[in-house]
Parts: sequence; structure tokens; C-alpha cells
Amino acid sequence: MNLSKVKIKNFRRLANVIVDFDKELSIFVGANNSGKTSVAQALYLFASGENNRISFHDFNASTWSHIQDFQNAAEGATLPAITLDFWFTIDEANLHRVIDLLPSLEWHGKNVGIRVSYGAQNPQETFERFSIRYDEAQKAAESVQVPEGDPPYIAPPRCLREYLETELSQEYEFRYYVLDEEQFDDELEQKNGYEPQELLKEHGRSGKDILNSLIKVRLLQAQRHLSDNASGGRTEELSRHLSRFYTRNFARQNDDHNALRALAISEDHLNQHLKQVFAETIDRLSHLGYPGLSNPRVIIKSALDPTAIMNSKDGALIHYALSEDDDDGLTLPDKYNGLGFKNLIYMVVELLDYHAQWLAIEENRPPLQLIFIEEPETHLHAQLQQVFVNKIIDILENEENTAGLFRTQLVLTTHSPHILYERGFTPIRYFRRENSGVTQSSQILNLSKFYNDCPKPDSDFLQRYLKLTHCDLFFADAAILVEGNVERLLIPQMINKAAPKLKASYLSILEIGGAFGHQFKELINFLGIATLIITDLDSVKYTQVKDNEENPEDEDDIEEIEVEENVEDDAPKKHAKTIKRRKKTCRPEEENAETSNQMLIQWLPGYKSVKDLLKIEKHIKEIKANDNGLGAVRVTYPCTVTLEWKGKTINRAGRTLEAAFAFENLEWTQQSDNKNLNLLIRNPKDIEDIALRLHTKIHKDGFKKTDFALALLSKNPNEWIVPQYIAEGLEWLENIICPPVKEAIPPSKEDKAAA
Repeated sequence: MNLSKVKIKNFRRLANVIVDFDKELSIFVGANNSGKTSVAQALYLFASGENNRISFHDFNASTWSHIQDFQNAAEGATLPAITLDFWFTIDEANLHRVIDLLPSLEWHGKNVGIRVSYGAQNPQETFERFSIRYDEAQKAAESVQVPEGDPPYIAPPRCLREYLETELSQEYEFRYYVLDEEQFDDELEQKNGYEPQELLKEHGRSGKDILNSLIKVRLLQAQRHLSDNASGGRTEELSRHLSRFYTRNFARQNDDHNALRALAISEDHLNQHLKQVFAETIDRLSHLGYPGLSNPRVIIKSALDPTAIMNSKDGALIHYALSEDDDDGLTLPDKYNGLGFKNLIYMVVELLDYHAQWLAIEENRPPLQLIFIEEPETHLHAQLQQVFVNKIIDILENEENTAGLFRTQLVLTTHSPHILYERGFTPIRYFRRENSGVTQSSQILNLSKFYNDCPKPDSDFLQRYLKLTHCDLFFADAAILVEGNVERLLIPQMINKAAPKLKASYLSILEIGGAFGHQFKELINFLGIATLIITDLDSVKYTQVKDNEENPEDEDDIEEIEVEENVEDDAPKKHAKTIKRRKKTCRPEEENAETSNQMLIQWLPGYKSVKDLLKIEKHIKEIKANDNGLGAVRVTYPCTVTLEWKGKTINRAGRTLEAAFAFENLEWTQQSDNKNLNLLIRNPKDIEDIALRLHTKIHKDGFKKTDFALALLSKNPNEWIVPQYIAEGLEWLENIICPPVKEAIPPSKEDKAAA
């Protein structure tokens, strides 16, 4: 049995989302304020069923207008509700646990559902109580003296929404319903005419009891206050946490009576007892590969009178052994080690504490335990993050669960690319922000579906690429796909010059190259992330290789293509023929030049001819955003610019960034002080000669592009300009994710007069 899906409506920015859960480990990723923590909070609050823990501001802001419509008696208006639909996949061994959730005796499905709705007990009575409160408040406010000219005073609650802000727990309640999977579509929307059956307590167990008998939800939040500040406050020492762990989980065991006797004999016996009690926990910590050979090991030592140990929160303290002798060697208290180590121990002990409490339930233990771990990477270095995410399932393994009747499902919310590195696409759930203002919301995308639906060569390439380079694409506000290392090095400086507002955004700059860039098309479309593609023209010319030509020296530049030719038999017809052709670099202005850049051919703008690429309008290079402002993509590549030298001008386009930069900074690059850019042409005949020789120089094997980029970074950025095509692209991206704020237009004299 496992929790497979949850559909959430109207909770915070989760207006209408489906969350798919992996059977073991799900990883929630996305930009800040995208709803990751809200999912954890929603499941925790609705599984507990505690009415007074939900506030009015937990309702999605788009529902607030519904309250006003209801107050105004608009047709069809009703008070909003927050709903969570829990869907469980059931096996035969656990079928008896969900008898109350079977929609009928003829049920033969695999999934059962229960809806938890937080809605008004009686909307009409709520409105009547608000009306009485409103009338009383206005009557009491009649005695308030309002200065002349001021608007009339209206006492709160001024509207039904204000009333619910303070009286929500009195007016709203939880209700539970049985769901029939056959009455729902693929988006888990119920079919027209279907009304779920409410679970009423008089008919058996209450809905809350049924849900709590199936799942236990626990949260391990990110704010784990691990400071050793003696002043207390919100801080919490790790040793005190371990003392509570001892009290809750081990003090209840019968065999601890022998330990109590040992405590009365000597402190030494107490230390042996503590060592035995925490042996399994510390052993599991060691499976994480930390602290490691060069770090001190964890031991537990008594700090107080042995007779008081069982009743004191400060009775056991963590120490770190500095020698191999655990008993008599040198040790240091816990405050002498780093936060990373403390955080690791804290998380593991807390998880084991949750696990032990779950296992301690003797009657009707819920078969599922769902644990949310928020930002486990806090204070942990990259390697330890990877070890943690790989070992966490093993740490919570239930040795008693031989029949597979009980399951722990883990959810990590993270901003760590190192955690994603270890797990690949399958467990990732991507939280995508949509809209803004009152209508802000999020959607949750299942990357395992993308991985399974995407053609295998592309999906495998993307997974390997992101593991080897960047997983921060899933946390970014926008992506910039660049041709190579030169662009990756220079783009931050170019952003400073051409689009400085982008510095306030989180950009993922991916170095992908023109040959493989198109393979990112499906992933970018799936994520809906705003994307700027900065690439080269890569102009080439092709010549056919003769059939009798053997062992050509430039074999790497030869490709095979299929062409159609006419065959004259009884009737003319087309015939496919395979030919070989040789590819050779050329200048963009040459006749019949084509691009070899697969990004431009297979994605945007979808042209081969360089001549066509240079003359198409800007809108053809762009995919517009959808109605939610998502999915905008723009490609930019070197364009035709005017070169000027000694009073003469020509129009040229650079084949690559280096050529485009040289053309648009021609006078500056030809200064002797800038010869380390390796763009200096000595004794040129004229402007045509400079353009030709620059092309030849840049495309020689000896030209080191990275050296050019590093040399440029050493220059004063105020002395050179950003190539036009890159500046246009960055400005486009700036307008997409940092749109200009419209200034209020001051009223004209006529408007003032009319007023």
C-alpha cells in the first residue's frame, strides 16, 4: 500500500494541483515561493484534522472574491472550501484496512480515495451571524465623532471576508467523503453529476479515524535551530534533543530496569548503558560515511548525578572522541563541532524518533508513514548531501516489516543540485510558478512522466548532461542556453552592461553547444521556463564526395544524406539515393552558405539557409509565452552589422561570437594594447581584408577561444560593447522576467478641473 496521488484545491498558492508520490522517495524542487512547503503543510494539517490550525489566509487568494460574491447574493455563488483528495494504491494484503472507502461491493480497482474538505458548516447561517455582528458594530460606532470632510466610519467586520478572518474555526469544519476512481478523469476531476458519498460517524468510524488509520504524516522542518548559544530563546542544543529522544523511546523498555540499577552503582555503568542504548543510532550514522577517518566519532557520556538522569533534559550530552579509546580517551562537548555534523545527527535522530513512535503503535498502526524533510542540505557539504539522500531509505528500514505491510514514504524539499545529481529525473516533482498578483498559483510537474514519454536518446542524454553539469535549472527563474565556454564566461559581464535588472534574478546558464542544444527542446517546453538561446551561425558549404574518392583526409567532415533523383523508366518517378558530402567552414556572406547548427535547424527558427537566417524578422526567432506567462523562448545569433574602417564601410555577420565581437568592436580590438585578445590584424589593406583575415584567424586551430574570453574579462568593460545580437537577447529576457513597472500618469489640468 502506498500514497500515490493527492489533489489539492484552494490551499495557499496551490489553486488546483496534483502531487504524484514516488513509492519510496519524492524530491520537490522549484524556485522560492512555488508551493513546496505548502504541500507538506496541507497534508499535515488535513491529516491531523485540527480545525483551529487553519487560518483564513490559507485559502488561495483567488477565492476571496467568491466570498464577496456570496455576500452580494450573486447567482451560483458559494463560500469557498479547501479540499484534499488522497488516493491510495491498495494491494490485497491491506484491502481489509480500506473497507470503509470502497465505493461499492463490486469495486475491482487498485486505488481508493478519500476527500477531506474544509468548508462552511452552513453558509446561510454564517451569513446571518455576520449580518448580526455587522449591525451591532455599526450601531456601536454611531457614537464615534468623524471630522467634517472625512469619509463615514464603518466598524469591523466591514464585510463577510473580515468576519471569516477572525471566526473561521467557528464557521468552518472538516468533512470526509468516499471517492470512486471510476468517476474521475485523468486529471482527477470528478465527472459531471457525480457526488461523493460523505463519511458520517453514525455509520461507523469517522472520516478522520479512517484517514488516521491509513497514514501518519510527519514534518522535519528546515529551521532546525542548532546554535550553542547559552542564552536559549529559539536555540536548541543537540544534546538536549538526544535526551528527549532517550526519554521517549528507550526509557519505556522493560529491560531498562537493569540499566537503572547500573545507574545507581556508578557513573561508569551509566556511560556503558548510554553507549549500548545509542549503539544502533550511532551505527546508522556511520553508514552515512560521516564523520569519516579524519573527524571525531560520536559517543554519549553522562554529565549529571546518575540518579537524576532519567528525569533531566540535560542528563546526557554528546561528546566527540579524539582517540580510539571510547571509554578513557580525550573527548570534547558537542559545541566544539560544526553545524553540518550537528544537523546530520539531528535529522537522523529525529527521523529515528518518528520511526520509533510509529513502530510503537501496537493497535491499528497506520500502514503508511509519510515524512517530509525540508531542505536537508542545510549546513551539509556537497558530498554529505549525496550520501544522505542515498542512505536515508536504509536508515529507516523496518526490520519487522517482512511481509511488506508497512511502508515509509519520504519527501525531500530541496534547492540542492547535489541531491538531484544522485537521484536523476524519476523522483523529481517540479513546482512551476504561474501568474502573479491575486491569481498567483503553481503547477506541479512529474519529471518521471517526462522521462518516460521523451524519446530515449534525448531523455538519457539530458539526464546524463544535467548530472555532469547543472541541476540548478529546476530552481531558476529563467535559463540561458549558450554555445560554449566563451559565452558562459562572458555572459555575466554582458548582463551587467546590457540588462542589469537580470542580476536580481536566478539564472541558470547552460553550456550546450549547437550540435546538442535542440535536445533540450522537450525539457524546456515541459518545464515552461523562460529561455534565451545564444548560439552561433556556424555557416558551412557542402560539396559532394565523388564515388571513386578513397580514404579522404577530412573524413570527420563528411556526412551521408538521402536525396531524391528522377528515374526514367516507363513513367517518371522519384528514387531515394544516399550520397556523401563534405562540410567546410565558410563566411556567412558566401553564396549558398548553410548553417550546421542543429539548434537553428531543428528548434528555432527552423531554417538552414544562412541568407534566410540573416533576413528573417525577430518574431520568427521567438516562441510567445502562454496565457499564464510561461514557455517564452527566444533564439539569438550573430546578425548583419556595419563595419567601418578609415572612412569605408561594409556589412558583415560574424560566424561565431568571437567574430561578431571583433566586428562590432573593430577599432578597439585593433589597438596594440588589446593584442592579447588575439584579434589584432597587422598591416591590413582595407576593410575587406580585415574582415577576411579576422574570419581566417578565428577559425584556425591555433585560436584559443577560452584565452580570448579570459583576456576580455581582464579589460575595462566600459571600453567595449556587447555584440548586438546578445544585447537584444538579454534585453528580451529582461522584459520577460523583469517587466518594467508602469508609472502612474499624472492627471491633466482638464482632469483636475473635471474633478
